[in-house]
Amino acid sequence: MLSPAQADLLIRQHIKPLPIEDLPLAQCAGAVLRENIYAERDQPPFDRVAMDGIAVDSRAVNAGAARLAVQAMQAAGDPPLTLASSGSCIKVMTGAVLPTGCDAVVPVEDITIREGAAELATGVRADPGLYIHRRGSDTQQGSLLLSAGIRLSGKEIAIAASAGLARIRVSSQPMLLVISTGNELIEPGDPILPHQVRRSNAYALLAALREHGFQRVADDHFRDDAVELERGLKVHLETHDMLVLSGGVSKGKLDLVPPTLEALGVRPVFHWVAQRPGKPLWFGVAPSGTIVFALPGNPVSACICLTRYVLPALQTALGQTPAATERLALAGPVNVSPALTHFLPVRIEQDAESRAWAAPKPTHGSGDFISLADTDGFVELPAGADTYPRGFLAPLHRW
Repeated sequence: MLSPAQADLLIRQHIKPLPIEDLPLAQCAGAVLRENIYAERDQPPFDRVAMDGIAVDSRAVNAGAARLAVQAMQAAGDPPLTLASSGSCIKVMTGAVLPTGCDAVVPVEDITIREGAAELATGVRADPGLYIHRRGSDTQQGSLLLSAGIRLSGKEIAIAASAGLARIRVSSQPMLLVISTGNELIEPGDPILPHQVRRSNAYALLAALREHGFQRVADDHFRDDAVELERGLKVHLETHDMLVLSGGVSKGKLDLVPPTLEALGVRPVFHWVAQRPGKPLWFGVAPSGTIVFALPGNPVSACICLTRYVLPALQTALGQTPAATERLALAGPVNVSPALTHFLPVRIEQDAESRAWAAPKPTHGSGDFISLADTDGFVELPAGADTYPRGFLAPLHRW
């Protein structure tokens, strides 16, 4: 069997970048940027007033002038005025361009306007540059603002807008399909018999994909019937970028997914990974280029395999910059099988010194998805040891 690292490598080798589309800014929230964005001009593009008050010639104020004639008002968005004399001042609003001839701003709290003049409070000084946001102090024209590969939130979209871009190039959203298999699965809300179980895996996987920004996600369900499965998969392989199946991938008589996929021309890249839970994980590529992940049907295995393998594969396809591996220390000792990599659900807790720890929250088996409810993710404990002590630093995968 492959190790998780070997499975990672094979997956990355078979993932192709998704197409690029050119979208209006308003439609880019959550998308992955596929071009670098550079500053259209200096930022701020002018010496910007940073406080409501009056713009002055600092030399006059610091020489003792305590009463300055109010010449005019400079509002944000207006062309710059010019100070008539050092004995004058110009009322200014936050965000306005600094009037020509002025080199400081006295805030409104330090002045009193009376009879057309601004009277300065006792002891007020106006050092050059006071309450002025200098041109180009944030960034200069042509500077790199955003690099390709980042996921766009409101902050990054605002930066793109400031660079004058009405549209930007982003990764196209993939067409995804989650498929559950099994005769025992009954839809929530439908009548259920004692020997049946609810179809919960599909809802867990759909929610996780949408939570991570994937919106073009549908789902389907097939019984353990070879003809029905082959007919349905044939259609879906032709219309989707990725299929994520759960169930039917082990060695039982009704584990029909691997042979059915292979009969449809899907080339298996690997089957079985030396890990617990999730050992029967299957991965392949269809002639059309559609990527297929077939996850074990046990809920804990399915959720862990989606987080550990499917989501990183999608991020690679989007051209997203991979995040640095997060590591966290175990809050207590753990005993595992030394033959397999062990994925252990954890809750992140803080001690009295505000240090974060991974508190083990083992399930009662790979069917015990209820135990995942109060967890933040899982740590990856490498094969080779049967005991991991408190303080062991392990890679953390957040849900």
